[in-house]
Amino acid sequence: MAEAFHMGGWGMIPTLVFGLMLLAASVRYAISPERRFVPLQISLGILTLVSGGLGFVSGAIKSLTFIGAVPPDSRWLWIVGLGESLNNVGLALALLVLSSMAATVGAYRFSQANPAS
Repeated sequence: MAEAFHMGGWGMIPTLVFGLMLLAASVRYAISPERRFVPLQISLGILTLVSGGLGFVSGAIKSLTFIGAVPPDSRWLWIVGLGESLNNVGLALALLVLSSMAATVGAYRFSQANPAS
């Protein structure tokens, strides 16, 4: 995990921060399901995913920008750079899955506490 974090570059830090905030909000919702936590979870989920996407795009730009600086027989290295950049998206998706599981528990508990009439 530390190697993936290192390969992902600077974009991993905001993705992790926003994802952990999302996870905390989702766990809080699972413990005490209140409607007021739903918009927070949605906005933090979007922020986490967009942050992971930004980390990927910035890494892809960096990888593709330097393609002209390498010898022609090494130009395939851009694929390695894209693979490293995908760690940002992988982290965002992993945090979203964990948070979604917690939010699902909260949604279930909310539905049991407030049954439809």
